[in-house]
Amino acid sequence: MIKTTKDAEQEGVLENCIYNANCLDLMKHIKSNNIDMVLTSPPYDNLRTYSGSLDWGEHIWKPAIQELFRVIKEGGVVVWVVGDATIKGNETGTSFKQALYFKDVGFNLHDTMIWHKTAIFPHHLNAQRYKQQFEYMFVFTKGSVKTYNPIHDIPNESAGKTFHIRKKIKTSDNGRYNGRTKNLKISDFRMRDNVWREGRAGYKGHPAPFPEKLAYDHISSWSNEGDTILDPFAGSGTVGKIAKQINRKYILIEKESKYTDVISKRINENQ
Repeated sequence: MIKTTKDAEQEGVLENCIYNANCLDLMKHIKSNNIDMVLTSPPYDNLRTYSGSLDWGEHIWKPAIQELFRVIKEGGVVVWVVGDATIKGNETGTSFKQALYFKDVGFNLHDTMIWHKTAIFPHHLNAQRYKQQFEYMFVFTKGSVKTYNPIHDIPNESAGKTFHIRKKIKTSDNGRYNGRTKNLKISDFRMRDNVWREGRAGYKGHPAPFPEKLAYDHISSWSNEGDTILDPFAGSGTVGKIAKQINRKYILIEKESKYTDVISKRINENQ
């Protein structure tokens, strides 16, 4: 269901809804400490122009970050996926400015993750630099992390082998071995690291679609069934589509009406 800021003024912000609105106006109507998780990729450094309609800069992302701190629950997580433009051979560093501002308003910088784009991208021979192949995925928390469901999908080279581990018992002299052993069988998979390898999104109806697998992995990691996921820069609605698939509630905010129609179609097709 597509709603507007006027609807939010009258009835509050409802879950499982798409809002065609400016996120700064809409988030004011979300109750404080009401969101379990935020997953978003803002239109950084004017790299995504959206047909010339984009208004982006500190005057947008600073108040947006302030509102995110207000609406997120204690223990909640914000995943902020960003990159930097390179202008005349100089990277802007805006992503780092944003990360530091998150800390200024009270968030903890829980992890600086990397999205390694495994798809092959063209490279200009006169760039005088190595090909850009990643984006930052900053993970911020309000207090200590409430939910963490680690993904174990990296094959273990020693899978199936059994190791004998000597047990250590606590003593006043910082511990000693008591001679007993414990058998430890190596599982098939180990926990992945914080560099996630994922190609381009398959969806073509938006200039900067978010890969569904990346959204799935983050939502699975930092939330549980029934939790509410917010995307204030919803784009093509991937976060909402995946949230619904894995039994989370969603609130999506998108300024461009042509993309809210895209989002509605994707979520209804998913249903």
